Amino acid sequence: MNKAEVLASKVSDEIEERLGDKISSSFSICKTQDEPWIEFSIEFSAYNFFNIILNYDRGSFGCSIVNGSLGVALPNTQKWYDKANMDIFCKELQEQLELRIPDKFLVYNGWK
Repeated sequence: MNKAEVLASKVSDEIEERLGDKISSSFSICKTQDEPWIEFSIEFSAYNFFNIILNYDRGSFGCSIVNGSLGVALPNTQKWYDKANMDIFCKELQEQLELRIPDKFLVYNGWK
C-alpha cells in the first residue's frame, strides 16, 4: 500500500468508528496519488440515502453529496486533516446529512 492508501484507510476507519450503522456501504478508496503530493478520494453511502465522496488534497479535506457528475459540498469547520478533530468533523457531517433527510425516514430507521 502506498502512503495515500494507508491514510485513506485510516480516515475511512475513523469515519466508520464514529458514524457506525449510518454508513450503509463499504468504503471505496479511489484516485490515490503519492507524488508529488498525497491526494485521494473515498466514496461511501450514508443513511441508505446519499452517496458521499470525501476528497483529500495536500492535507485539505471535505465531503460532498454525489449528484451525478457534480457534488454538493457539505460545510464543515474542520478543513485540514492534520489539525482536525474527527469527532467534530463526523458530528458536523452527520448534522449536514440529517438536515437533508426527512425526519420520518430517520425515525423509521432508528436514527432519530
